[in-house]
Amino acid sequence: MLVDTQGLLLKVVVSPANVQDTDGAEVLFERIKGHFPSLKHIWVDGGYKGQFIKMMKKRFKITVEVVKHAWGELKRGVWLPADAEPPIIPTGFHVLPRRWVVERTFAWLGMYRRLSKDYEEHLQVSEGMIQIAMINLMSRRLTYKEQS
Repeated sequence: MLVDTQGLLLKVVVSPANVQDTDGAEVLFERIKGHFPSLKHIWVDGGYKGQFIKMMKKRFKITVEVVKHAWGELKRGVWLPADAEPPIIPTGFHVLPRRWVVERTFAWLGMYRRLSKDYEEHLQVSEGMIQIAMINLMSRRLTYKEQS
């Protein structure tokens, strides 16, 4: 799913579960190629790195920024020297800059019962249902703004 900085849907591609996220993102960007000429930079989660970042720069002329947790690459269960203090790793939920925008969009779409289960037999129908849900959401907000 590609959303703008406000969380509004720009493009969605539904793929089978056996397709890696990076491969799905490549399909998504192939489909929007030339449609958003001002799109120059995107934010992604940690699953998109390495070859994906190089491919996006080379094929689509888009820079990719991986949004990481504040504590970086620290992980639990890492061996340290005997005299070293273990790092303090925050626990619980933390809002990550830019990543919360797409997560909020997923939450908005999660309110639509038709999207809560995989009822569709065809991927295009699933994409269409997501688009209809977003159109409904946006039109309700426009109507609400006009009434107030």
